[in-house]
Amino acid sequence: MSWNFALILFILLLVTGVIWGLDVAVWRRRRRQRVADVMAHYDAIAAGPAEVVAQERERALEEARHVPWWIEYGVSFFPVILFVFVLRSFVVEPFRIPSGSMLPTLQSGDLILVKKYSYGIRLPVIDRKVIETGQPERGDVVVFRYPVEPEVDYIKRVVGLPGDEVAYLDKRLFVNGQEVKHERADEYFEPDRMLYTTRYKEHLGDVDHSILLDERNYQALGPITNFPFRDQCEYARNGVRCTVPEGHYFVMGDNRDNSQDSRYWGFVPDQNIVGKAFFIWMNFSDLGRIGRFD
Repeated sequence: MSWNFALILFILLLVTGVIWGLDVAVWRRRRRQRVADVMAHYDAIAAGPAEVVAQERERALEEARHVPWWIEYGVSFFPVILFVFVLRSFVVEPFRIPSGSMLPTLQSGDLILVKKYSYGIRLPVIDRKVIETGQPERGDVVVFRYPVEPEVDYIKRVVGLPGDEVAYLDKRLFVNGQEVKHERADEYFEPDRMLYTTRYKEHLGDVDHSILLDERNYQALGPITNFPFRDQCEYARNGVRCTVPEGHYFVMGDNRDNSQDSRYWGFVPDQNIVGKAFFIWMNFSDLGRIGRFD
């Protein structure tokens, strides 16, 4: 969806940019010349009553200055579209959270901002990285194009980096053989499912964040898709163990029991990553949620 919008925005930018350029280079000069010709013509004649001549002169000048609506709109909208295109392509892009897979960090309906430059500068539309500015770290919340359906945007937390061994066994997370500790915090009400789930504090990488987890109930992993590098994962009754391929990342939702993530459909290629999510700029149901998050 975001890719389609970027393409539409680029086409609008191209069309309005051509109109703006032609107006500056050609049409504006022609209008000024028409105005000058009209003024010279009426300055050279003195026939008829002065009031009538003045009215005719004003009408002729108005016609000479006339700008077709499509030129007027194109010239007016070009700087606005250019600003939005540059801002959205290289600085920040807004997204809407569609589900509760990232609860309690992000709720359905949160409107968030994503830094596009955190992991590299990419050419718009073709999405090719041209300047390296950084790499995702464990604990980062990232927006990416869903590998199964690249036209759909997903948001999850980075758990495993290229080369890491990630295991999720008996609802416990291990990275490179070390258990990622979590401590019980309180009970959290899930608005999507209308029930309470235990909230835990987890330290992943350099980030302290909250997760939701029901350790009492067994979680079956399935269905599992036949994703690229599927042979890098081993599935068992109590969970999954994967080695993350180069150029890929293992991601999970903070709502561990209710998130379709790398456990089910595999790894996220680096070229699919859109940027790092960092700010909730609006939630119309709860204005108190506005602000930064980890």
